[in-house]
Amino acid sequence: MTTSQLQLTTLDGCGLAIGGYPRFRYDASGGTGLATLGPLGADGLQSVRFETSSLQIPDLEFRTTRVLGLPLPPGLRIAIVPERLEGSLNASSGAVRLHFRARFFFRVGRLYRAPALLVETELTTGGVQSRRHRVEGETLDGQGNALLVGVAQVLPSGEGWVDRFLGLPDEALALLRCRFHNLEPTPPR
Repeated sequence: MTTSQLQLTTLDGCGLAIGGYPRFRYDASGGTGLATLGPLGADGLQSVRFETSSLQIPDLEFRTTRVLGLPLPPGLRIAIVPERLEGSLNASSGAVRLHFRARFFFRVGRLYRAPALLVETELTTGGVQSRRHRVEGETLDGQGNALLVGVAQVLPSGEGWVDRFLGLPDEALALLRCRFHNLEPTPPR
């Protein structure tokens, strides 16, 4: 039996928001990941499981991220370390649902590194609505492009000033503009 693979490429036009702060505009161009596709089910769904070691998501920093039209200050960087990305896709409807869990590491140059923030959410091409956010994703188009959206509850980090600064616990919004590419099936091992 051969295994089908799917490649994810992250694009420009992404966004993030935490708490009451304005939405960050985020250029995630160049991020990538490799997934294994399960067999097509009777319901038209295929399972999708990304190898976390293959997932690379660009940092939020002054070259990639703008808030209120201004870049993040140089030296400020938020690294995203994925721990889980898996779910399902329906090729006929273009619907995608992926459970996403990652740790976000905030640092200021070499001076300071905050404890990781754990973010866990369901990214979907459907709509999400929460206390602060209401947004619609976009299903896969003919070129494999989609907009995945999700809202997560972010717990306090344990670092008092960071939690106060971000107003934690609170919500975080994620908008991930991406492209899915089917790859040639891999032969059995």
